[in-house]
Amino acid sequence: MQHSSRQNAEQWITSSACTQNNCVQVAAFGIDTVAVRDSKDPDGAILSYTTDEWRDFIIGAKRGEFDFLFEG
Repeated sequence: MQHSSRQNAEQWITSSACTQNNCVQVAAFGIDTVAVRDSKDPDGAILSYTTDEWRDFIIGAKRGEFDFLFEG
């Protein structure tokens, strides 16, 4: 999905837990789309999700449903 305001850095949010330029950034586009990009490549690919999809992902993350990815 292409966004006309993709270069508007004020719209992109990086987690405060990110300490290097190796992070995921998110931005709202309109009232029904959340966009995700790699902070190392701001002109690269953008993944887009509906707000419902993004909400469901965040709920799952808060519940620990992806914690297994970090277990050694």
